[in-house]
Amino acid sequence: MDKVVIGGGQGFWGDSNDAAIHMVKHSNINYMACDYLAELTLSIMSRQKLKNPGAGYARDFVELIKETGKTAYEKDIKIITNAGGMNIRGAVEAVGQVLKEQGVGENYKIGYVEGDDITDRIPKMYEEGYEFANLDDTGDFRDIKDKIVNANVYFGHEPIVECLKQGANTVITGRAADSALFLAPILHELGWKADDWNNAARGIMAGHLLECGGQGAGGNYQYDWRNVPRMDELGFPIVEISNDDFYITKAPDCGGIICEQSAKEQFLYEVHDPANYLTPDVNVDISQAIITQAGENRVRVDNIKGKPRPKQLKLNIGYHAGYKVATYLSFAWPDAYEKARYTADILMKKLKRKGLKAEEIHISYVGLNSLLLGTADMSPELVNSMNEVVLRIAVRTLSKEEAYKIIPEIAPMQLNGPPGASFFGGRAKVQEVIGLWPTLIPREALHFTSCIKEVR
Repeated sequence: MDKVVIGGGQGFWGDSNDAAIHMVKHSNINYMACDYLAELTLSIMSRQKLKNPGAGYARDFVELIKETGKTAYEKDIKIITNAGGMNIRGAVEAVGQVLKEQGVGENYKIGYVEGDDITDRIPKMYEEGYEFANLDDTGDFRDIKDKIVNANVYFGHEPIVECLKQGANTVITGRAADSALFLAPILHELGWKADDWNNAARGIMAGHLLECGGQGAGGNYQYDWRNVPRMDELGFPIVEISNDDFYITKAPDCGGIICEQSAKEQFLYEVHDPANYLTPDVNVDISQAIITQAGENRVRVDNIKGKPRPKQLKLNIGYHAGYKVATYLSFAWPDAYEKARYTADILMKKLKRKGLKAEEIHISYVGLNSLLLGTADMSPELVNSMNEVVLRIAVRTLSKEEAYKIIPEIAPMQLNGPPGASFFGGRAKVQEVIGLWPTLIPREALHFTSCIKEVR
């Protein structure tokens, strides 16, 4: 191809399928890439798989294939996703069954990549001298090494490209880096070398502008959210990229907006150092990048530079970090905040008498400071005039028994505390807490395999 057109079909596990379905039906894309994974998603999927060996992947993707698989095949739109999560083969089987039922051609190929899940290898690697130092420089790995739930490596484009070379119509991976899902087809179709750092950086930023779905097209838009057209029919961004050009646009006849401001917001999202945005494929420099309007719902991106990729890859380790309970009580005017705070004091005295052993206790007031915390406006003029305030108390403990201690104390506050307390949502439940241990691992310690399954 002289130009590759790729749509961003998903921003996260649980995102709407509407924009992806519209994109497949009404745009001229060659590929659609769908990102389902976040830092702790794999830990959740790992727990699901332990309870049910057939689970552990994003079932949402199977539903998306039901809606788009046959149309995409007929229009020769290839689909790439990391929806495989912790059960890549399970996802492949489920997608294959759907496509078979829809009667797609017998030569339909599902590519899949394995090798990012190294959970079972961690104990031996630790014995061999891998330190797994925490990137945030907190904690001692010895304290969590026996509590590991999952360990997954962020990998780049290479094994995905290999699947495409083998003729895959759909590629399913585990923890491929979000932007690598987009870079792979760009490199494959345009023939760029992996160490052509400037072009690799362009491809990565193409993916970065699309990987969050609607967030790149007017969703979660700080600049002018009131004037985003037809947000109830929000379209997701599409990239058109070639050797010379790089544009972001969207499908016809859908809502949303593609403009300088929306592109710039997504461009800087999660980029800590604009001159050194590290990915598995390339170190990207966007410090001198230029984004300009190039027509209605169309922006041009220029002057992205790249530097050699990191020698190590990021490894996210999820581990069991105890248990938590989050509880709520609501209070209405008058004196809503005063009542809520007084109730919190009562509960803390009760829990102290119970000898609660908590790693963390978090008290906040929804409507006042549950989001802004210490920066919230807590002036008397504001808090004394609140129509309603919801008290939230959350505790984290090392055992279920300790976490449970707060649960039976909440409902009685409706009659045993300040007036007007309202208990809602049913009794709180003890939930497991999964901690995140980010670290690095040398590339040479890893091996990825690219496989093909034909739909028959």
